[in-house]
Amino acid sequence: MLRPSKNDAQQSLFFSLGGSLDQKHPLYILAFKVDWDIFEREFSKFYSADEGVPSKLIRLMVVLLILKYIRNLSDERLVEQWSENIYYKYLCGQNKFIVKIPCVTTELVMFRQRIGVKGCELILCESIHINGKDGNEPDISADTTVQEKNITYPTDNKLHRKIIAKCKKITNQENIIPRQAYTHTLKKLYVDIRFSNHPKNKKKSCAGGRKIRTIVGRLAQELERKLPDNYNYSESLNLFTRVFNQKRSDKNKIHSLHEPPVHCISKGEEHKKHESGKMASTLYTQSARVTVGALSFKNEYVATLPKALEQYKRLKKKPPKNVFASRGYKGKTVIVETSIHIAKPFSKKLNTYQQQKRKESHNRRAAIEPIIGHLKQDHRLSGNFYKGDFGDAINVLLAASVFNFKRMINKYKQKIVYIRVEIQAICFYKLVAKVSF
Repeated sequence: MLRPSKNDAQQSLFFSLGGSLDQKHPLYILAFKVDWDIFEREFSKFYSADEGVPSKLIRLMVVLLILKYIRNLSDERLVEQWSENIYYKYLCGQNKFIVKIPCVTTELVMFRQRIGVKGCELILCESIHINGKDGNEPDISADTTVQEKNITYPTDNKLHRKIIAKCKKITNQENIIPRQAYTHTLKKLYVDIRFSNHPKNKKKSCAGGRKIRTIVGRLAQELERKLPDNYNYSESLNLFTRVFNQKRSDKNKIHSLHEPPVHCISKGEEHKKHESGKMASTLYTQSARVTVGALSFKNEYVATLPKALEQYKRLKKKPPKNVFASRGYKGKTVIVETSIHIAKPFSKKLNTYQQQKRKESHNRRAAIEPIIGHLKQDHRLSGNFYKGDFGDAINVLLAASVFNFKRMINKYKQKIVYIRVEIQAICFYKLVAKVSF
C-alpha cells in the first residue's frame, strides 16, 4: 500500500533538521535541485492505494538507490550509514533526526524490481536535467564497454567442482543414496589439480581433471535416473549436461552456473585479455561529459548504436545531431537524422578550419575512456551483483545516473571553494588598504 506523503512542517518549536546543517554542503544543495515530485507521480502507480502494509516513502527509496552508487556501498552497509549520516536523512526529505535504519535490505531489492528498467531510465533522465545546458549539447560521443559480472575466473575444473557440490546437495534434499560418494577420491584429485601450471605436475593435473569430469557425468546421470518423474531439477540437470559436454572450441559456453548467460568477451588489452559479462553502450556529451545514454545488450555481436540512439531520443525527445565514435563503429554514416563520424583521414573537400574542428571533436571522444574507468571503479559497473539480464540493464542505468549526480556534487564543491577564495581575497585587499593608509 502506498504510504501517504509526509508532513513537511517543522516538528519542533526550537529545532529544525535543515537549520542545523551546513547549507553549503553538496548533499544539502542537491536536495533542492532534483524534482522529487516526478518520482512520486510516476512510481505511485506501482503501489496499491488501500491494500497491504504501508510502504516506505518513494523519495526515500530513490535517494537510497542514488546514495548506494555514489558511495559504492552494498545494501547492508548503505542502511547502516544512513542511520549515522544526517545529510543522508535530509536528502531523503526527513525533517527530524531518526536513529533507526530506514528500511531492511530486501525492501531495496523489491523497489528495484518494482520500478524496473523504465524507472531507472527516469532517474537517468532527471540526472541529465539537473545538469542544465551541459546535458543539451547536440554533439555526443559513443563507446562500448564490458559490464563484468561478479563471478570467479571461469575454468572447467571450477565448474566441475561446483556441479559435484550441487549434485550432493540434491541427493541430501531428496534422500537419494548414491552408488558411490567419491569423497576420498575427489579429495586426492583436488590436490592433484592444485598446481596445474607447474611443469612437473602438468601430466598429473590433466589426468586429474579428466577423472573429475568423468565423475561429474556419472553423478549427473545417476541423479537423472533416480529422481522421480515430477522433480523440479530438470533445469539444473540440463545445465550440468551442457557443462559436461562443452568443448574448448564450442560457442556460447557456460562460464558460471548461477549466471549462465554470461559471455567471455575479448578486449585485446594487454592488462586484461578477456572480461566475463555483458556488453554495455554509453553516450556522453562532447564538452561537458554528461552521460546521456546507457544500455545493456544480451548479444555481444548486435549493433549497439541504433538502440542507443533510440534511448537517447526517449530521454531527450529529439535525436542528436552528430555522434563521434571509434573505428569499431564502421558502417553506416547516417542513422535517421544523426551523422556518425569515425576517425579517418580527412576528405580533401574540408578546409583547414573544418579539419581542425573535426580533429578536436575526435580528441574529445577519447575522453570517454577515463569516464568509463570511473563508472567501473567508483560506481559499481566493474562487478555487477544483480542477477540476470534485468540486473545488467538496471545496473548500467543507475551507474550512469549517479555519474551525473556526482558531477553536480563536485561542481557544488568547486563553487563553494571559489566563493571562499574570493571572500578571503577581498578581506586581504581591504586589510592591506587599511594598513597602507
